[in-house]
Amino acid sequence: MISWDDFHENDKRTEKTSPAAPRVAQATASAATTPTPAVVPVDVPAAELNVRGLETPAAVVNEVISRVSHNLNTEIDGSAHERAAAALARLDSAPGLEELEMGAERIQVDDKRMINCRADLNQLVPFKYEWAWQKYLDGCANHWMPQEVNMSKDVAMWKSNDNQLTADERLIVMRSLGFFSTADSLVANNLVLAIYRHITNPECRQYLLRQAFEEAIHTHAYQYCIQSLGIDEGEVFNMYREVPSVARKASWGLRFTQSLCDPNFTTGTTEADQHLLRNLIGFYCVLEGMFFYCGFTQILSMGRRNKMTGVAEQFQYILRDESMHVNFGIDVINQIKNENPQLWSKAFQQEVIQMILEGTQLEVEYARDTMPRGVLGMNAAMMEEYLHFIANRRLVQLGLPEQFPGVKNPFPWMSEIMDLRKEKNFFETRVTEYQTGGALAW
Repeated sequence: MISWDDFHENDKRTEKTSPAAPRVAQATASAATTPTPAVVPVDVPAAELNVRGLETPAAVVNEVISRVSHNLNTEIDGSAHERAAAALARLDSAPGLEELEMGAERIQVDDKRMINCRADLNQLVPFKYEWAWQKYLDGCANHWMPQEVNMSKDVAMWKSNDNQLTADERLIVMRSLGFFSTADSLVANNLVLAIYRHITNPECRQYLLRQAFEEAIHTHAYQYCIQSLGIDEGEVFNMYREVPSVARKASWGLRFTQSLCDPNFTTGTTEADQHLLRNLIGFYCVLEGMFFYCGFTQILSMGRRNKMTGVAEQFQYILRDESMHVNFGIDVINQIKNENPQLWSKAFQQEVIQMILEGTQLEVEYARDTMPRGVLGMNAAMMEEYLHFIANRRLVQLGLPEQFPGVKNPFPWMSEIMDLRKEKNFFETRVTEYQTGGALAW
């Protein structure tokens, strides 16, 4: 009969023949009684250390660790435990301790800054920007998931052959899904790969993490709509590279991300800090704050006419999220301006105005492409006026002069839909107070 000891005969034989085993045992036993945890006894003659000029305790410790590491690396054949011991013997805690600034004074509110802050970014409190934390809480309270929305009526309408949807209405749905299905991915990539590491305030970073998750939900929602309706996924997801009016908007935004993604890019100079500001303005004020409005207005107008109500419902939730994203981004931009007034030069202000005007024109082109004729009680001319109204709003929010004097909002119902605290009641089709999607009673 084979005993348990026989089963481990090979392990025993290895232990007997391995010259490192006694040293590991000796190091382990001595570590329990040695006052200085970093010093691991090893067969290194003290005289030898002194001869080599290693007179300070730190030098002795480093020499001992080096010897132990060498012995473990070269002499131990290697169980997982032994390799772990070897790795810990090589561990140099100095860089980590330096990063954590052991013994440093506690963070004060005035130590915090939006960019170029040297305070510990791991300490969330005390808050300096209460508005950022509140937006994070509001975003969490308005959580929703695409699967909560019933798409059965949309599927029936989309697949019907009884002209419930006109060709122009179908074009609007296709173009909207085509742009938005990748636009939110572009925004998420910009947040994660470019913006997050340059915003040096922990409460703002907390919101950025929430926003990145919301962008993922939005992309999921578009995919859910596309899949539910049975639309060709390849056609829709490639529109941002194949349809000119869609591609021009995507390429306009992408150029602001590229250089910030360079791992060698750092803020701290006027030129670099202005480059970061361009990115923030490009994404928050133009991409999310301008490029989304034509498509959202079209789809939500369709829902108001009891068409594609499931798609419209998801767009309503997404627009509510995006409205908060824009407001957060503008608050961040204005805070950076206040803390770094040298960045907001007259020349830079003119550059920002041009960015807003470029974005407006690109969205007008998109409106003309998606609405060659009047549809859903609107037309390209009305949409152009609405986009001029939105452009003025963005400029004023940044403290810049309006560029389209006297324009009015031709779609006042959009303001109600964008209210963060409102949502459509699924049964009574009226506005009700909203908490979280998962808490809705069906």
